Amino acid sequence: MRVLHTADFHAGRALRGYDRTPEIHAALTEIAELAESEKVDAVLISGDLFDTANPSADAEKALFDFFLRLRSAEIPSVAIAGNHDSSARLASVTGLLGWVGVQLVAEVTPRPGDLIRSIQTKGGETLTVGALPYLSERRLVKAADLLGGEVSDWRQKYREGMEFFLGKLAAGFQPGHVNMLMLHATLDGSQPSGSEKTMQFHLDNAYTLSPENLPRAAQYVAMGHIHRPQQAGSAPLAHYPGSVIQLDFGEGGEKKQVNLVEVSPGQPARVIPIPLGSGRELRTIRVPLDQVEARLERESQKKDGALLKVLVEAPAGTATAGLKDRVLSALPSALAVELSALQEDLALPSLKRECLSLLELYERYWHEKRGELPDDQRAAFKEAHEAVQSHVEASGEEVA
Repeated sequence: MRVLHTADFHAGRALRGYDRTPEIHAALTEIAELAESEKVDAVLISGDLFDTANPSADAEKALFDFFLRLRSAEIPSVAIAGNHDSSARLASVTGLLGWVGVQLVAEVTPRPGDLIRSIQTKGGETLTVGALPYLSERRLVKAADLLGGEVSDWRQKYREGMEFFLGKLAAGFQPGHVNMLMLHATLDGSQPSGSEKTMQFHLDNAYTLSPENLPRAAQYVAMGHIHRPQQAGSAPLAHYPGSVIQLDFGEGGEKKQVNLVEVSPGQPARVIPIPLGSGRELRTIRVPLDQVEARLERESQKKDGALLKVLVEAPAGTATAGLKDRVLSALPSALAVELSALQEDLALPSLKRECLSLLELYERYWHEKRGELPDDQRAAFKEAHEAVQSHVEASGEEVA
């Protein structure tokens, strides 16, 4: 049996106001063509189909066009919701997608059987997939526990909750079938991309699974959530295929791929990475202030289609009025222009961040990365911040 594993499409992604959806659409077209040319029996998509809970029409078109291409090639698929997806929104279209061969598992229901999906291949084999959509840590670890327990307690409660669901999935595996597990989560030891290191809401050590938490009966664990392709476990075999294009400058230089998994019932799986060629390269360049025009003129002559982030190095306190205009004039393809302090100036008080609240800092970060901060995201951040403040006030602890 040949199964194509992919994840983290993030359709609708914008980088510094630049819409990446056309590149993602091209990548999904490339993946659908690979599924057909490699004669796969099924496609697994491990979450984060969209980048936001309310994706654009173009983002929806990119995803639905992908599923229609698989349908035209008569290739069935199983997909789960990730943390960027609206589970309720995806749940509303599961019936329609079922008509084109997509088994979409968007929400956990009281019926464990809803998480077990099967595909009968043309060769007569059966693929059974335990499909667990993203489960919010806040749902698995009660607010009361967060306010009153140690970090180690939170981690243990999260793992116990996840182990419960994983055990239910493993109970659905069948002898004589190819049995796979699919989930959107972070495994201990997995290496995030640079973009993920900037935000630790879902990647900190409080909410991770150990590879030992995965049921041994799974022949392959199709992971999603981490954008860097990697093997994350060996017993059972667990892989992240990574995102389908370089989504953020922190992913610059990463080679993107999908995983072709060859496996037979009761036998070890073999994973073959297949590189993807879609998506513009993201590149960060450092330029001394006194060499901006000359250096960027040389960069503009490369004509390789890369999207650039320009870090202009200058001593602290240097007048930089009109710097962005200078850079964009020399290099129109630059999406971001930032002032980078020289190493010897990093300790100067003038370079410390402004006296902004955590919410204001978060809003600034979000605006720089994606544009306007959605109201629901702002509310969630405020709720989390207030919960931490309440715990600090109740315990008498001090925040560093």
